[in-house]
Amino acid sequence: MRIVVGLILVFLGSVCTQAQSSFQVVPMGVKGGSDESNLTAYAVAATGTEEFVCLDAGTIHAGIMKAAENNVWKGEVNELLKTKIKGYLISHPHLDHVSGLIINAPDDSPKPIYGIESCLRVLQKNYFTWDSWANFGNAGERPLNKYTYNTLSPGKEIALDNTLLHATAFTLSHVNPYESTGFLVRSEQNYLLYLGDTGADTLEKSDKLKTLWKRVGPLIQSKQLKAIFIEVSFSNEQPSHLLFGHLTPMLLQQELLSLSKYAGNAALKDFPVVITHRKPGGGREEKIKQQLEAIDLLGVQLIFPEQGKKLQF
Repeated sequence: MRIVVGLILVFLGSVCTQAQSSFQVVPMGVKGGSDESNLTAYAVAATGTEEFVCLDAGTIHAGIMKAAENNVWKGEVNELLKTKIKGYLISHPHLDHVSGLIINAPDDSPKPIYGIESCLRVLQKNYFTWDSWANFGNAGERPLNKYTYNTLSPGKEIALDNTLLHATAFTLSHVNPYESTGFLVRSEQNYLLYLGDTGADTLEKSDKLKTLWKRVGPLIQSKQLKAIFIEVSFSNEQPSHLLFGHLTPMLLQQELLSLSKYAGNAALKDFPVVITHRKPGGGREEKIKQQLEAIDLLGVQLIFPEQGKKLQF
């Protein structure tokens, strides 16, 4: 009798967790450079589905292998590449965010690439060309038409093909005037926010993050926004002129204080903030973690993702 009751409780707990979760995220890669087997890429899907889109694509093949090793995804790597990932949302065209997409293109299946105009222009004119690689896009010289470019208009939501997800792009400043992108991903009435590389407004002399915080602050208050994925690339010791459009723990603190003006301090308590793009080298990843845990971040729940280990929000 006890065994039966226990099984029922486990089942009900599983159902409850599933019901409360809106998104599942599989980190394909989590680092910000140097380790080419673990570069920024996050596969996201609506809970209860298996139709993922990749938020950036620095590492793909090695990430799928890790997900398979962890029994998150089951199957052969090349087949999973073709069937699980339904498209790519690319924040900006730096190699640590697109190299997995480029290298794996020969084995991939036809699917869309989404990005703002400045991002897609670089993919088309610098990467998917016959001078640097085969042209797997649907524009330019002798296109192979495997990937379809979809230009995003900032602030305008679109449906993501072959998924239940929608996304809205917001431009970010990544060494002004160069652009990166934040993606507000929606599943029904719930949201997840992913930011590509970004500098702080104060250093970038920009209001890009402030504009984004105004948009998502009310979604945090209403508990519709389930998590923010945001980069912290360097520790606090990094000189400002060598940040190259990235954040430190102290700059993240500054931006969370800005966000709190629109979300309220109470709503940020225990709110999940996923730290992405920590740059390896000289113990920097651990130092960033220690510095983040040592300062007042308004009580947010810090999450440090691991490659191939699923997250749910």
